[in-house]
Amino acid sequence: MAGIYIHIPFCRQACHYCDFHFSTSLKKKDAMLQALTKEIELRKSELGNGKIETIYFGGGTPSILESNEIRSLIETIYSNFEVMENPEITLEANPDDLLEHHIVKLSKTPINRLSIGVQSFFDEDLKLMNRAHDSKEAKQCLETAKTHFQNSSIDLIYGIPNGSDEHWLANIETALDFEIPHISSYALTVEPKTALAHFIAEGKVQNIDDEQAERQFHLLVERLNEDGFINYEISNFGKQGFFSKNNTAYWQGKTYLGIGPSAHSFDGKKRGWNVRNNAKYIKSLSTNQLPIEYEILSERDRYNESVMTGLRTMWGVSLKKIRNDFGPTYERYLKKQSHKYVQEHLLFWDGDVLLTTKKGKFLADGIASDLFMINLK
Repeated sequence: MAGIYIHIPFCRQACHYCDFHFSTSLKKKDAMLQALTKEIELRKSELGNGKIETIYFGGGTPSILESNEIRSLIETIYSNFEVMENPEITLEANPDDLLEHHIVKLSKTPINRLSIGVQSFFDEDLKLMNRAHDSKEAKQCLETAKTHFQNSSIDLIYGIPNGSDEHWLANIETALDFEIPHISSYALTVEPKTALAHFIAEGKVQNIDDEQAERQFHLLVERLNEDGFINYEISNFGKQGFFSKNNTAYWQGKTYLGIGPSAHSFDGKKRGWNVRNNAKYIKSLSTNQLPIEYEILSERDRYNESVMTGLRTMWGVSLKKIRNDFGPTYERYLKKQSHKYVQEHLLFWDGDVLLTTKKGKFLADGIASDLFMINLK
């Protein structure tokens, strides 16, 4: 099974914290849609006989597209790939786009899952992040979305400057009130060259407090666990039967094709990435040329990626799989490097599977980097 990710590189306005690839101008939207269609057609043989299990519209802001434009892209995928019955088809959406008439139109397309970028239910947070919606719009769209989509997700951000724990818990409770079966939640991070980084450098916004972010992460885990959510990946929480198939496939190392400018692809042995420039992307595909570069992953790269992705999930890192895929040298190395973290109660062994403890979960990426194979010894 495989997935297709489609990057829609347009937004109504730039969020202060975002470093994803997008444009706030829609002048090239039609040309971009033609280029996306062409890329899908040119890459139809890449998966061989693999069936498509998930289709994911990310960005940018995919909900900026009209429902007929989304439908056309999906039809192009069906025309060029073998798609399994009842695939998960997700659309990332912003509350300001999800007016009732748009939600109704989307519900009549093959889209069967919405991922809604709420981020916060407090207007002061939304203004700091320069989101295009307000709290009232967020609540209205969630109420409407639930009547038309059984499967939806909410995005929330924690670790916001000056955001108290009480404030964060109120955000969580508001989200739970809507009974949405999936929540994705991320710590606010300061990416270079973003507006947020500039404001912090000038002293206009308080810097991120790592201790606050870690504390609020644990509050999130505890409260969502109480409500029956399963923390199947560090940033993702789902009720039973509502895990994101797209997210799960990514963290389990399954094959996916990335369509659109800046989109990444992965087939287990090599990684590809499209040019991060709308004009160059469109121009290249107008001449039937794929604007993509590839990197063949070494055995060491693949081991490191297996450790990083595994530790972020409830499935952990299987010692048997490491041994079968990479051999006894890597198996011994993983045991040796993980020992101190087991002693510090940040990792633990469940049979032959290495997992993060409750205490270690927030630190998983840093721990994983210390388990990476840098040089073969």
